[in-house]
Parts: sequence; C-alpha cells; structure tokens
Amino acid sequence: MGEFGIGQPVRRFEDRRLLSGQGRFQNDNNLFGQLQAYVLRSPHAHAHIRRLDLTAAKTMPGVQLIMTGDDLVEAKLGAMGVPFQRKRPDGSPMFARGHLGLAQGAVRYVGEPVAFVVAETVAQAKDAAEKIDIDYEALPSVTDTVDAAEGRIAVWPDCPDNISNLFEAGSKAAADAAFANAAHIVKRRYVISRVYAHFMEPRGAIGVWDPGEERFTLYADVQYPHRVRQALATRIFKVPESSIRVIAGDVGGGFGTKGWQYPEHRLVLLAAKKLRRPVKWTCERSEAIQADEHARDNVSDAELALDKDGKFLGLRVKTFANVGAYISSERNLLATFGNVGTLVGTYDIPAAYVGVYAVMANTNGTAPYRGAGRPEATYVIERLIDDAARELGFDRVELRAKNLIPPSALPCKTALGLNYDCGDFPANQQKALEQADWAGFAGRRDTAKARGKLRGIGIANPIEKAAGPGQEFAEIRFHPSGNATLLMGSKSTGQNHETTFKQVLNEKLGLDPAVVQYIDGDTDRVAFGIGTNGSRSTVIGGSALWMAADKVIAKGKRIAAHLLEAAEADIEFAISSDGGNFAVAGTDRRISITDVAKASFQAARLPPGLEGGLYETGTFAPDDNTYPNGCHVCEVEIDPDTGALDIVRYVVIDDVGTVVNPLGLKGQIHGGVAQGLGQALMEQVVYDRESGQNLTGSFMDYAMPRADTMPYMEITSNPVPTKRNPLGAKGAGEAGTVGALPAIVNAVIDALAPLGVTSLEMPATSQRIWRAMRDQEPR
Repeated sequence: MGEFGIGQPVRRFEDRRLLSGQGRFQNDNNLFGQLQAYVLRSPHAHAHIRRLDLTAAKTMPGVQLIMTGDDLVEAKLGAMGVPFQRKRPDGSPMFARGHLGLAQGAVRYVGEPVAFVVAETVAQAKDAAEKIDIDYEALPSVTDTVDAAEGRIAVWPDCPDNISNLFEAGSKAAADAAFANAAHIVKRRYVISRVYAHFMEPRGAIGVWDPGEERFTLYADVQYPHRVRQALATRIFKVPESSIRVIAGDVGGGFGTKGWQYPEHRLVLLAAKKLRRPVKWTCERSEAIQADEHARDNVSDAELALDKDGKFLGLRVKTFANVGAYISSERNLLATFGNVGTLVGTYDIPAAYVGVYAVMANTNGTAPYRGAGRPEATYVIERLIDDAARELGFDRVELRAKNLIPPSALPCKTALGLNYDCGDFPANQQKALEQADWAGFAGRRDTAKARGKLRGIGIANPIEKAAGPGQEFAEIRFHPSGNATLLMGSKSTGQNHETTFKQVLNEKLGLDPAVVQYIDGDTDRVAFGIGTNGSRSTVIGGSALWMAADKVIAKGKRIAAHLLEAAEADIEFAISSDGGNFAVAGTDRRISITDVAKASFQAARLPPGLEGGLYETGTFAPDDNTYPNGCHVCEVEIDPDTGALDIVRYVVIDDVGTVVNPLGLKGQIHGGVAQGLGQALMEQVVYDRESGQNLTGSFMDYAMPRADTMPYMEITSNPVPTKRNPLGAKGAGEAGTVGALPAIVNAVIDALAPLGVTSLEMPATSQRIWRAMRDQEPR
C-alpha cells in the first residue's frame, strides 16, 4: 500500500485549485457575444392566464427575444414524461402531467416559468419582464400535503383527488396477519418537513447553437451530463444524441437537486438557435427557491406490531408524498418509492406492507435530495421504535438489540424485498453505546438538571439502499510520453472524486497522482456515464476504473513479455515504492508501466498482431444494491426557559464497506450530518395555506445551520466489505443524513419526556420546543 493508495488519508488534490480561486464554476463561463436571459415566474400558486401581452416588452432597449409557452409548442418541443406506468388506488392509470418549460394557459405554483426574456444585459431583460402584461384569474390552491391528499382543492380538474399513483411494497396479507396476532400495536403519524438544497452556487445554463454543425452545446451545472444530453435529445428536441454536447465544470453543490433536466436548459438552447448567439441564464439566490425542485415533504401513518416480549412481528406504513404540481420526469417520483424498502431498517421484521400515495399539490416538484427517501424511511422506523419503547415500558436500546438482524442471518431478504448482503448491526450499536458512554448518561442528566437544563440522548441505526444496478464508465488513456489521463462518467459536485479515483488508480497501477490528468463532465470527452447520485460514484465508478486497470495490466503483460523476452505466463505486475512494474517471476528483470506505455505506441516494439496504444475502458454494473449502515448517538441539552438547544455530543459508527479515503469519508459524514441536523432543527420550506405563497424564500426566513450549530463528531468505522463489487465499497455520501434525522429528534424528545412531551414535529426550533413545554404546564 503506497502513500496514495486505498485506505490512505490523502488530502484532496482538487483543493489547491479550488481554494486559490482557479475553479471553473458555472457562472465563470462566459462566451463571446453572449446574451443574458431572465425568467418571468408566476406570482400565483394557481391561476388562469387570461391575457399575456408582450407588445410593450418587445420594444424595450436591448431585448432580442421573448418566448412563451406558445413558442415551445410551435418549435414542437417535447416534454420529459415518465417512462414507466403505475396505477392509482382504484386501479386506473397513473395521472401525470409534465411541464413543457413555460406555462400554457394556467400556472400551478408560485415560481412556475411563464416567459423567457433575452436581452443584451440582465438589467434590460428584467426591465422588459416588468412590461409584460399578464392578466391572471386567481384560483384556489392547496399546498399542504394532507389537505392535498384529502382532495380539498384539485390541482388538475381531471384528477380531483390529487392522487397521481400508488406504490406498494411488501405483503399486505402477511402484515395484516402479523397484526392480528400481536400483543401490542403502536401507531403514530410522522411528518417529514419540506426542505430545499441551498447550493454554494445557484443553478445556471448557457446555450450555444452551431449552425455549421447543426449542433447544440449546453454549459450547465448538472450531476448527470450524459443523461441530461440523452433527455434533451430524445425527449425534448428529438434529435440524435450526437447533436448535443453537455459540459459541466466545477459544480458548487448538487445533493441530487442538480441532477436532471430543468426547463431553463431547453430555453437557453432554443433561444440560442433562434438568435444565433450564446444565451446565458443565471439563477439568482432570491429566485432559487422558486426555481428549483424541493425535497422530502411527506406524512406517514406508521404502526408496529410486537409480541408480549417486545419482538417485532409486523410493520404497516401509509405515506402521502407531495410530488408538486407537475410530474415532469421519473425524478419527481424516485424519492417517493425508491427507498421504501429501508423502512424495516436493520431489524428482523417478518412481515411488512407499505403504500406510498404520490400526491399532487400547488408547490414546486420534489425530487431526490441527499438520501433520496432513505432519511425519511429511517426516521419513521427509528422514531416508531422509540415511541413503542416509551409507550410499552421497554428499554429502547434493549428493544433494538433484541430485534437487530444478526450477522449470522445475512445475507437475507427482508419483508420489503431488499437483499441485505453483509454487515454487523449489533456491533455497530454496541460500539456506539460504548463510545458515547450511554451508561453514564443518567449521571450527566442529573448534573444538567442541577444546572437548570434538560438533557436527552437519542439513538438510530440507519441503513440505506445505495449504488443500485446501473452502469458507470471509466477510461484510462495513456499517452506516447508514458503519462495518463483518467476520464470518469461520474460527475463531481464538490465531493473529492479526483482524489478518490486517483487513489484507486494508484492502488491498481501505481501511477503518481500528480502526473495523471483528471476529466469528467464533458459528453464529448467522456464516452458514457450515468452520473453522480445515490452514493454510487466510488462503488460503481471506482469499480469501472478497477476493471479498466485490469485490462491495462493484461495488455501490459503481453507487451512486457515481448520486451523482456519472456513468456506472458511468467510476467507479474506489482507495485513498489517507484510505481507499477512488470517483472519476470523469480528474476530481477523488470520494466515500468510507464515504459510499457511508451512502447505501446512504437510499432517496432510490439509483439506481432497486437494492436498498438494503451487505452482501456471499464463499464461496471452491479447485480444488486449495497447497504451502508451504522449507528448514530446524539446527546442534547435544552434551556427550559427559552427552548434553546445545544448538541453536546455526536457519535457515529459507520459501515460503508472498504474505505478508500478515511479523511474524505469523515468529510462526507460531517456534511451529511449537517444536512440532517438542518432539517431536524431549523430548515423548512413553508407555504401560506390560503394563498400558496412561499413564506421562506430567503435566508431571513429559511434557517441554515452555521458553524456554531454543529457539534464535534466522533466518527469510527466498522467496515464489513461487500462482495457485490471489486472494491468492496458500499457508498458513503448520504450516510450521515440518513442517521441524523431520527437520532437528533429522538434526543430532543428524550430531553422533553420528563415534562410529558411525547411528540414534536420537525424542525425542532427553540420556539417549538418552548411551546411544547408550555403546553404541558397546568392551565
């Protein structure tokens, strides 16, 4: 193992460039002759457009083009659509309406794009947008998930109950039988609040049209460059994929929300084609929460069946998941169903049934956001176990320990159909309890009480379905000089991809990371890629790189055998302090991989019949998901006079399989916990229930965690490598968020329980905590 290989705490190679201001983020891109665009958005949550007059706006200085929905119809642009079909609860076909890109005849959420104004400057585009004369007929709206699920107001006249579709998992008959035989049944409703991914850099796009090649180029901060190209080509513009190039440079945060195709992408491209000039759109911070997809926002009615001794018998969950006013692609449904399987958690629950109702409302669409359904699932089961323990008089730690799946039972298929392959769930919990000094908590609670404080401790055993089936691509391209370029289909959005993949390359081939060029995010340079989502980059992208490296070694052995005048079977490849070398077994005769690469481009030095050059690709697709897991323990202290909360201790035991870079892993856990903490304690997108207006449109209204909010985190790995990929990795990017939500809220409820507080909806702000305490006081 070298200093840069797998398992080494290598500092990020990207940081020298990024921290010195040499990054190339979306807004750093500027093209000669570019125009500027502005999106005019709906001020209403629901309204008919009775009149849309552009006459005055078109005469404003600098205006080059104004597009409305009619222009998109005239251009015969398609909509994204959903490539699969589901049923509604009554068995009728799924109801889904995609967004064309600009409103047509009506608006259905605040912020819906209505007109696209292109001018010489942004200021001119904004001035012209103010002159667009629109007569709206305001209509009743519904933004609350439960209100929408009850069909109080229809978002679409032809779907009066607002239920788009029903997704089911598990066996209803088996679950019903388990509940019929239960000694105890515990029922609760859990509300998962709506949140939003605030990036360091809001979204943006530049569209370019090359009339000579009849080809589009899109510069955009997306997580799936190749999939965005495919969507634009096959679903929107209906042209060959080769007619579109997508370039994504440095991305200032993605978290899932920048993954897919947004309306502005097609708008800048169409405008560029019409005007024969590049068109740039940049989302402003104050615009972003109206422009982007949101996340979470579901309500779950959950019930747990137990026998008299506390053994889990069954689980039933009914979830209403708010998907917004439009279902423009499969992304809008992914988080509602993609991870319901993890509702059983790390526990032996013999029978389970889940029904997820996709509910349409006059809100932004929801889509995957760090964890993409796993934090919601883990929150429900871990809160439900705590509530069951409290209601039935069980110790919550012992109740978990009694029901955790033991390593000896793995692999196993759960009641919700997931195939857990490996892990040591009991050891995770035990290690976390020891590291957090759970046994000493009672004394700390008494000490806090003497100081006038309330102290609580919470625990959660998260598991997530990650890195599922789907291909990823890698290419190792040596040059005649002997150095190499690494091209990856995964797209970095702030994670240390360059560092991680260069470590894998160093582990396999011994190449010095300093002389390896790294490329991602360009569909013309990288042959293929699914992109970055679902903790898949290291697992699947790294495995594709591993396969490509194996091909390099195999071809290198043939060349080395020829150069060393030995049989190919006698050639070994090994890595030493001076890098990778091919050697004749049992001798000191050897040649470096760099020299073999040089020779591969010299026809006279190649064995007869061997194709020259040394550039190999790998495409890896796993047979099944991986299952990162762990245990989180959170300890909090609350001021009973103000409701102010401090997280005084946070412990994480994680199992992400093989750890490529422990330094990078801790960074991922830190970031994940921060986003879970934000949702648990302060973040929430709030709509006015009458008008449908977004009340949290800026950082004055939408609270974000700061440095003084974050606790010190004690993170320890307990890796059990998987055999589902050659690296043994399980995925790490979302693990922190999955465990943080329930661990923190469980700790808050534990602190308030002595006062009689048994429930508290997230976010657990100081005001909500204070109100919950006051509500328990004698009237």
